[in-house]
Amino acid sequence: MKPEVIVRVPFPKESIALLEEDFVVHYAPSLELLEQAIRDFGPRTRAVVTNGSIGLTGEQIRAMPKLEIIHTVGVGFEQIDMTAVHEKGIVVANNAGTNSFSVAEQALALILAVLRDIPANDRATRDGVWEEARAPRPLIYEKRVGIIGLGEVGLAIAKRAEAFEATIGYHNRKPKDGVSYRYYASPLELAEASDILVVSCPGGPETRGIVGREVLAALGPSGLLINVGRGSVVDTDALVEALHDKTIAGAGIDVWAGEPVLPASLTGAPNLIVSPHIGGRSPEAVVAARRQISRNFKAHFSGGEVLHRVD
Repeated sequence: MKPEVIVRVPFPKESIALLEEDFVVHYAPSLELLEQAIRDFGPRTRAVVTNGSIGLTGEQIRAMPKLEIIHTVGVGFEQIDMTAVHEKGIVVANNAGTNSFSVAEQALALILAVLRDIPANDRATRDGVWEEARAPRPLIYEKRVGIIGLGEVGLAIAKRAEAFEATIGYHNRKPKDGVSYRYYASPLELAEASDILVVSCPGGPETRGIVGREVLAALGPSGLLINVGRGSVVDTDALVEALHDKTIAGAGIDVWAGEPVLPASLTGAPNLIVSPHIGGRSPEAVVAARRQISRNFKAHFSGGEVLHRVD
């Protein structure tokens, strides 16, 4: 019998088809469908696909007595109840490395869009405004780019920023071996030394709200904030205030607290560009992710090694 798998998140048909080659797949991309799938198939389910921001609750985990492995799409796992995971001895793995190049490109796209004011210039040009839209705009060239979270995504961002001859600094919980970039002991120190501050770290209690009023003030009136990590890392109220008060020059965010609903405060914030958490959703990244999930499930159920375990 093929192991039964519940897919908790939206998945392309091609990804479902790949899993169906080796598993019985129950597609449940909404909470309502998940609850129904757990009622109908929970006693037989041995694997679940979710993501970090949706996760899996302890109640949901305990309702699947044969659950052996949870796999996230992307690298986050902050909303998975790890107490229940450890209680039941469940394997948790993520998609580390499968979308770092994609998220990094999104970060650079947001930087360029904010610096060059591309959306506003597009609207102005379409409206027949010409000279007023042609004000000089700053470059990435020779800027100081600070990265909070120098994991695979952060390293990919740094590599791309170096192509613009930017100077790279970073903050992690501890210095990273084998890199030449300057390490800063806190987000505040990094912000003070940056023109562009990029958030690419995971969410969770340890990073919640670490980019707040003090850090934004340190970034300064010509500074930019870019968030492609997790929305919880940035204090939304502080960001809105900083944009309205021109404490910083602008921001580009692919993630925010409470997504997918965009708060009215962000909708009305000036000098802000928002994208709908699509950094890792390039076709190339989707293909890489689904292949890794399939490989890891097959490895787990055949007694092999699961890549990128996080438990």
